[in-house]
Amino acid sequence: MARLIWLTGPSGSGKDSLLNALREVPPDGLLIAHRYITRAADAGGENHVALTETEFTRRAALGLFGVSWQAHGFYYGIGCEVDLWLQQGLSVVVNGSRLHLAQAQQHYGTQLLPICLVVSPDVLAARLRQRGRESEAQIARRLERATQPQPEGCLILNNDGALAETVQQLRQLLESHR
Repeated sequence: MARLIWLTGPSGSGKDSLLNALREVPPDGLLIAHRYITRAADAGGENHVALTETEFTRRAALGLFGVSWQAHGFYYGIGCEVDLWLQQGLSVVVNGSRLHLAQAQQHYGTQLLPICLVVSPDVLAARLRQRGRESEAQIARRLERATQPQPEGCLILNNDGALAETVQQLRQLLESHR
């Protein structure tokens, strides 16, 4: 069965790095989807499709997102092309949102495979500081949000170690849930 892999995790946990590594050598039958975000394309971090708020709203009204949400002052969407890929028997991994997992579950049902990327607080704090995007107060808020319990039914993937190790663990996880 084709699956929508809903990869979540706190900011700084390594979701973008993991997705970029998968893009280099994707497993057979797996596509990595881009999100549509009302954030500048050159803002750093995630490889996404940048839209203005007007264009995002227009696309949402036209039904061009399978799932969409608002967080951190931006709009996020998963394009309806993902639904077509799933219908063709391809599995798709997306950078999802813990807080909007229920919405994705409602839309994708049993095709959804939620995976929560976790890192220890010390590793997360070091990564957030290293990327240099947030103030100490913003980092403290991100660290606090990261302590929230993982959603029920979410498979846990630890990213404290080397990225290559996490990629291998993800590949094994995906293989065992085909």
